[in-house]
Amino acid sequence: MTEHAARPPARPSVRDTLDTVFRLESARIVATAARVLGDLGLAEEIAQDVLLAALEQWPATGVPDRPGAWLTAAARNRAVDLVRRRETYARKLAEVGRTLGTETYDPEPSGPGDIDDDVLRLVFTACHPVLSAAARAALTLRLVGGLRTDEIARAFLVPEATVAQRIVRAKRTLAKAGVRFEVPYGEERAARLGSVLEVVYLIFNEGYAATAGDDLLRPGLCEDALRLARGLAALMPGESEVHGLAALLELQSSRAPARTGPGGRPVLLADQDRRRWNRLLVRRGFEALARAGDGRSYGPYALQAAIAACHARAAAYEETDWRTIAGLYGRLAALAPSPVVELNRAVAVSMTEGPAAALALVDALAAEPALDGYHLLPSVRGDLLARLGRHAEAREAFERAAALTRNESERSLLRARAAALPVPGAPGGEG
Repeated sequence: MTEHAARPPARPSVRDTLDTVFRLESARIVATAARVLGDLGLAEEIAQDVLLAALEQWPATGVPDRPGAWLTAAARNRAVDLVRRRETYARKLAEVGRTLGTETYDPEPSGPGDIDDDVLRLVFTACHPVLSAAARAALTLRLVGGLRTDEIARAFLVPEATVAQRIVRAKRTLAKAGVRFEVPYGEERAARLGSVLEVVYLIFNEGYAATAGDDLLRPGLCEDALRLARGLAALMPGESEVHGLAALLELQSSRAPARTGPGGRPVLLADQDRRRWNRLLVRRGFEALARAGDGRSYGPYALQAAIAACHARAAAYEETDWRTIAGLYGRLAALAPSPVVELNRAVAVSMTEGPAAALALVDALAAEPALDGYHLLPSVRGDLLARLGRHAEAREAFERAAALTRNESERSLLRARAAALPVPGAPGGEG
């Protein structure tokens, strides 16, 4: 073989393989241990223990044929051993059932997209409403998403110590509140499900339109949220809003390839090359929306998915059915009143009734405390003023929006839009 001959690709190291497997299977590993122990903190410690055990054993014995099953079974066995070593063994054994030593147990899913009931319990526990939204998101990404503390910190642009404190306090809060490791039923499930969907949506939104930093998108967060939404839809096929959220995330994700241009510069919806939209995700979004119901009983997430579906059906921006979108936003505002929903409805109204009608709606929102400091309010207002030819006011609005956003990509776009407006007295400018 000459020195220029092609070399076979390097095989991944045991550490690389283990990192990948643990990222994919950590939720199942923690959930399995938590089912036995009823303690998230101890369950996560056991998950870390089996990770270290694999790192010690696999280089000598080789990577198992089913590495995820090996890790999950090891975690379960350690959890059972821990229960048996406790003085309260008899009581704990009664709680987890009489079959711990004899049950037929296959810790690996039947299919690549399958998630078992233990993971569903883990999601509902990590997203318990007794925790703050920030704590729920951090704990969910840690336990269900398999992210390390430093990865979560980078995703939300906060210090690693802050994330670590949130996770520790979240576990303490759950323990103090006596939150059981279970999937609630009846009215309690309905109350808790909203918290679960809110956290998944929060994680996705932070990835889809980052609130701070240099990049508009954080694809990893979008992928984690989409995986959670798909898993919930598979486990809860009778919940319309679960399918609505899955549909929304599929459809929004489909646009990601076209949302940024060279250098990560944001591309507005009107300027996106729709040929770059992911048609597979669009199809999956339509299918999920169909499972959410017939449209008359849509909840807030399904209504937002229906709006995204209108955009996906239009072959070009000019073909968008803005009248239907405005109507859907009207239904959403009635079902889940929010100044942000009203701001989005104003954009749709501007496309059906003109910018003047929409500007009146936007100006009426200026006094809303929830929109104080929200950069999209002056951004939308700037766009409407520009379309009305009021360029000086539009420039001021875009500059205010740029000053309010913490995302560098959006700031650059807003400043560029302000700079592109005609200047009074300049050739071609305002007279």
